[in-house]
Amino acid sequence: MLNQRSALAGLIAAIAILVAACTSAPPEQEIATTPEIELIDRQILFGNPTRFQGRLSPNGEMMSFRAPLDGVMNIWVAPAGDINAARPVTRNTGRGVPSHFWALDSESVLYIEDQNGDENFHLYRINLATNQIKDLTPYPGVRAEVIAQSEDHPGVVIVGMNDRDQRWHDIYRVDLQSGKRELLLQNEGFSAVYVDNDLQVRLAQEQTESGGANLYTREGEDWEPLMEIAAEDYYTTGIVGFGADNNSFYALDSRGRDTGALVRINIETGEANTLAMSDNADISDALIHPRTHELIAVAATIHQRQWEVQDGRYIRDFQILQDAAGGDVDILSTTLDGEKWTVYVGASDAAARYAVYDRDTQTLTDLFTTYEDLEGLPLAAKRNVFIESRDGKNLVSYLTLPLGTDPDGNGRPEQPVPMVLLVHGGPWARDGAGYSPTVQWLANRGYAVLQVNFRGSTGFGKAFTNAGNLEWAGKMHDDLIDAVEWATKRRITRKSQVAIMGGSYGGYATLVGLTFTPDTFACGVDIVGPSNLNTLLASIPPYWEGFRRTLIAAVGDPETPEGAALLNERSPINYVDAISKPLLIGQGANDPRVKQAESDQIVEAMQGKGIPVTYVLFPDEGHGFQKPENNMAFNAITESFLAQCLGGRSQPIGNAFTASSLKVMAGSGEVPGVSEALLGSQ
Repeated sequence: MLNQRSALAGLIAAIAILVAACTSAPPEQEIATTPEIELIDRQILFGNPTRFQGRLSPNGEMMSFRAPLDGVMNIWVAPAGDINAARPVTRNTGRGVPSHFWALDSESVLYIEDQNGDENFHLYRINLATNQIKDLTPYPGVRAEVIAQSEDHPGVVIVGMNDRDQRWHDIYRVDLQSGKRELLLQNEGFSAVYVDNDLQVRLAQEQTESGGANLYTREGEDWEPLMEIAAEDYYTTGIVGFGADNNSFYALDSRGRDTGALVRINIETGEANTLAMSDNADISDALIHPRTHELIAVAATIHQRQWEVQDGRYIRDFQILQDAAGGDVDILSTTLDGEKWTVYVGASDAAARYAVYDRDTQTLTDLFTTYEDLEGLPLAAKRNVFIESRDGKNLVSYLTLPLGTDPDGNGRPEQPVPMVLLVHGGPWARDGAGYSPTVQWLANRGYAVLQVNFRGSTGFGKAFTNAGNLEWAGKMHDDLIDAVEWATKRRITRKSQVAIMGGSYGGYATLVGLTFTPDTFACGVDIVGPSNLNTLLASIPPYWEGFRRTLIAAVGDPETPEGAALLNERSPINYVDAISKPLLIGQGANDPRVKQAESDQIVEAMQGKGIPVTYVLFPDEGHGFQKPENNMAFNAITESFLAQCLGGRSQPIGNAFTASSLKVMAGSGEVPGVSEALLGSQ
């Protein structure tokens, strides 16, 4: 939730109750799923992937990926073309390595790691020749941010660190061998700093009081204004990378238009040259040659990702990728010469695939499937739908129906089925067309799953994103209610058979659903959702200072009487008396974005009024549940909870708690099987 600049993910790095005791489901809740559909084990859906996050080394000679080692995700490397010869180069025994990438010397792999979900990431370097691991940011409380690498300086990496002042990231040049850091810029108030291809600090961004930003260019030791970014353009305007001459840069830019176009901006004059744009969606991806820094292709996504080739020499390459893929294509990395690409292929009803595309031979060679155990299992496809809101907005949405319920393929089950409204986090993010284990799990249990890109979601132009400003629990929630009405009118589900579920902002939407519109939902599952917008804004991480005014402009200003009143009006904790349906809450104790207190306080308020609630806390998790053991434990509870409420199929909880750190803080007896599983895990 509240990821800064998540609208530019993958493109701009700078840029987050009275539990109505359901006994047995009433007769009208019979599910149309055919009994022959196999129940997919939660272990298969939510366990570790077989392999994940494939990366080619910059010289093309090696391949890296993440895969389990003794049940924990670690980094492995192998010669390119011989993945079976892979060896582990980390031996993490905790939460696992969440992300990695290659150093441009091709001799080192870099990765980040935090402590139990606190998001104070450190940057580590693995020397592949010696297998030695070095913490490049060994400073207490630091949150490291990787800024840049350069082929011309392969032995260093530019890193932002906030150990001097937690609010601002100073910019350092860090030697990969020794770990020695050299200060390039002491940051006294920039929300983002950019270095050019020679690793020189060139641009910086400062937030304005209105929630927009000013971009500055560095002239010697002085900063000169270059361009203004209005608050309305904040989520759809930002820097992508520098041109070859370092005198221009690529940017996503919505100034003077609705959608974010890819432009090239002259640093000296500020003149912007539009390179690519879509009338209906923001540019979401750009492929830029790592050596020549020439633009190759861009992508925009409405329902499915669509690539538009900008350099005619690459037309055939993209034709081959699209013909061979069978799903959305992401290009995750390339060799420095740009001749080999690591490709990610995703479809809604199959595990994602990683492959290598060779421009010389024009061949796409599969590397691995992320979840091998899913092959051959009954997976349901998402259907692209548009839902019209009450005020005429087209909401890009996805509907997944349980297999066997829609034999004629018209997008409607023969008989209405229970439905889960699955609300995405952010809210400055979006739902997409790719594979989701949560969607497959719910559909396999007999539920229709509806995912809605409500106003405030990103990717569809600034007007749509900004339409969510000051509309938390307002028009943003109206969009969700309109989507439920759309589904009931089409007899996809019945009004009495809809649950709401989500994480982060989706958790907040769940609490809003059960307090503001309690008659719409049969039950709700809130994962790390805020219950009080005033306390949420008062407890944001210090390193969000450069984002604070933008956040306030979107949610409400607690420093003004009108803003504080709005925040109180839109906070679910102030309407606890209205909760009349079952509620399940999951929370990570170390969450830096939505603190544990957000869940604690609404549970305490409900208990004070004698309203049942089930509350599950994970002491070793943060903003979401990274450990598979914890994720599976919470999902086992959720599955039993939904089966009791909606009448879907359910795999017994069994021993799902054995390896988990979960603590059921309240309501263990409200969900069938939880008390027994707790006893069995002791």
